[in-house]
Amino acid sequence: MLVTHSDQQRYDHATRGLDPPFAIVDLDAFRANAADLARRAGGTPIRVASKSVRCRELIVEALKQPGFSGVMGFTLPEAIWLARHGVDDVLLGYPVAHRAGIAELADPALAGAITLMVDDPAQLDLVDSALPAVRPEIQVCLDLDASWRMLGGRLHFGARRSPVHSAAQAVALARAIVARRGFALVGLMSYEGQIAGVGDAPPGRSLYGAAVRALQRGSYRELAARRAEAVDAVRRVAPLRFVNAGGTGSAELSASEPAVTEITAGSGLYGPALFDAYRNWKPRPAALFTASVVRRPAPDIATVHGGGWIASGATGKDRQPLPWLPAGLTLLGAEGAGEVQTPLRGPAAAALKVGDRVWFRHAKAGELCERVSELHLVEDDQLTGTALTYRGEGHAFL
Repeated sequence: MLVTHSDQQRYDHATRGLDPPFAIVDLDAFRANAADLARRAGGTPIRVASKSVRCRELIVEALKQPGFSGVMGFTLPEAIWLARHGVDDVLLGYPVAHRAGIAELADPALAGAITLMVDDPAQLDLVDSALPAVRPEIQVCLDLDASWRMLGGRLHFGARRSPVHSAAQAVALARAIVARRGFALVGLMSYEGQIAGVGDAPPGRSLYGAAVRALQRGSYRELAARRAEAVDAVRRVAPLRFVNAGGTGSAELSASEPAVTEITAGSGLYGPALFDAYRNWKPRPAALFTASVVRRPAPDIATVHGGGWIASGATGKDRQPLPWLPAGLTLLGAEGAGEVQTPLRGPAAAALKVGDRVWFRHAKAGELCERVSELHLVEDDQLTGTALTYRGEGHAFL
């Protein structure tokens, strides 16, 4: 990905009055990424994945962009909070067991704005146990598992999500939902994380990348056929309002399916480091954080204060933050990104002085916001405002 000296110059200039550590969002890059996602979706509406943004002001900013509509939330308290602040369409991406939150769905305004995710009748039982018999209809979405199960299930490619995998299982659950008083089946979702969320060209691992691409091609062929069959069968049981699929990494594929009415994306707005391992589209880095150089333990090493903002997932080098500006810095294998200090080596390290800044990209998107209370908004080389993160508004939803 192209890095220019002017990127660092304008970020340093815009934030010259701030002391690190802090995070920024480049609004020019954010909006350019949104436009690219909409182009890739080809007219299919994009639902904003809130877990990948975790800043209410920037979720609203994304919803203002052409092609975006609705939010996919990641916890029920978050969905309720967003709905109370004007977001009128929140689909929960995961089943929930938050009884106090479920009880709040007795409010017709909240019940009308929020759709719960289900893949088991036991989840309906939990809702019934937390709500009175006389209540607004609770909107639910059926979660169809998108993983590729080969050799009778002995081989598994993809996340282990819903137990509902076949069209027959989807129909059985759909019938169970429509037979229950107090529920309305309004949608079907299947998220192909093994395609949308796995880089197909990891740097320095060409053979692994080729294997991933082969598995992704096979998985997508299987899923597209199975998803179409399941959607057709479930529509005979209930008139679905939407069929949700995909993510940032699979926008074109998912949006091209006739059965799919909307896709979800969020990470691509921020352009985190994990997306450098994708061939089909590389978003512009829009969310960054900075740390100050505090010492020089060797002529070719510069050490910054902090920096160890590690991403979730299977632990590995790709979950560490990526030193981004100035270009040419790398983490030390023996230390990595540290809790209190991070030594950096590379061609640029020798020129760094105590007090200089190093800009990092988080490996993932929204998790950066769990570390800071606000995002400083940069346009061109000017600081144009700040936006509170979920943490800054007093929330740690998950």
